Amino acid sequence: MLRAAGVGAGDEVVVPAFGNVEVARAVTLAGALPVFADIDPATYCLDPAAVDAALTSRTAAVVVVHRFGHPADLGQLRALGQRRGLLVLEHTELDVSRDETARRRERAAYLDARLRGVRTPEGGAGHSYQQYVVRVPGNGRPDRDAFARAVRAKGVACRIPVPTPVHRLPEFRRDVSLPETERAADETLALPVDGSLTKRDMQRTASVCNALGGLLAPAL
Repeated sequence: MLRAAGVGAGDEVVVPAFGNVEVARAVTLAGALPVFADIDPATYCLDPAAVDAALTSRTAAVVVVHRFGHPADLGQLRALGQRRGLLVLEHTELDVSRDETARRRERAAYLDARLRGVRTPEGGAGHSYQQYVVRVPGNGRPDRDAFARAVRAKGVACRIPVPTPVHRLPEFRRDVSLPETERAADETLALPVDGSLTKRDMQRTASVCNALGGLLAPAL
């Protein structure tokens, strides 16, 4: 899509650094330079204000990634693109069926109502919960990593959604300030909400997380 739009050598393309290294690689393959902008801490998608601040005279496009099933603010980003004469492209995550999305929303609502000691995700009608991502604040210690190990030890699957932001990877290392991206990479943890999970599975997830997360409540 970038090549078809005439994006190439000498151009810059604004992309998120919070995951999706394939987006930055696609920009490089087109001959352009990926420029990283920070994310909104609630949605984990590109922050329109941060995108605006990252634009230069060489910026040709912005690639918007919808994160964890939460839609990005396309309205503001498209308006910005129109004002600055930029191409705004979308990169979506894998789609799931409506039934599966409905089941995931039910499980997410269950966790929203019961989890303590961690920050639950911002919901909204458009959220499909490709992943249910909570925050485990570090408070100066690697609490997220210790929390994840303890949760797994209790038999609850969880994963760190973005172990390393793209701008920290050797091939794309940049001296750029992305505080929300850095914080999200250090604090986020994805808990299971697949539609196949039973009520007992969800009760176990909440029970295990609360037994551990309650210790972190003063840091919230």
